[in-house]
Amino acid sequence: MGKWVRGAAFALLIGLVGIGCHGTKKPTTTAAGAGLGEEGLPSGSSLEKYRQGTLGAGEEGPLKDVHFAFDAFDLDEQARATLRDNGSWLKDHTGSKVEIEGHCDERGTVEYNLALGAKRARAARDYLVTLGIPGDRLTTISYGEELPLCHEHDETCWQRNRRAHFVVVGD
Repeated sequence: MGKWVRGAAFALLIGLVGIGCHGTKKPTTTAAGAGLGEEGLPSGSSLEKYRQGTLGAGEEGPLKDVHFAFDAFDLDEQARATLRDNGSWLKDHTGSKVEIEGHCDERGTVEYNLALGAKRARAARDYLVTLGIPGDRLTTISYGEELPLCHEHDETCWQRNRRAHFVVVGD
């Protein structure tokens, strides 16, 4: 039953992301070279990379991921330092908008991890706002445990998956 629920939740997530994305939408790009793909998904998004088979191929882009402790969404000093660097980039690129993805490791239920991923993305967003980045430039989405970078069942892998990922989506 658990695998069926996971599969249904993931299918629902994929379906919701894809709503309204069918058509002849042209890709848009930013000065940094990121943008929206043919289906309207951010070109650096985890879902887009998953569909292309490149998820886990390495972190790319001008903004770096923030990692979290197990079962937590609070920002440690390393996370805040990374967010300050990301905030500096955003201040230098005032036209850029960013989608912040919340991700979790495989432990916990699908529902719990979707909620935790949302809290992680929101924590990163809120900190960037305290640094002076306008909130209307930042959106959040949670993928929970559904799009892991790493598939091993150990702490090193789980740590990689517990993250907020930043995707530049447009000017």
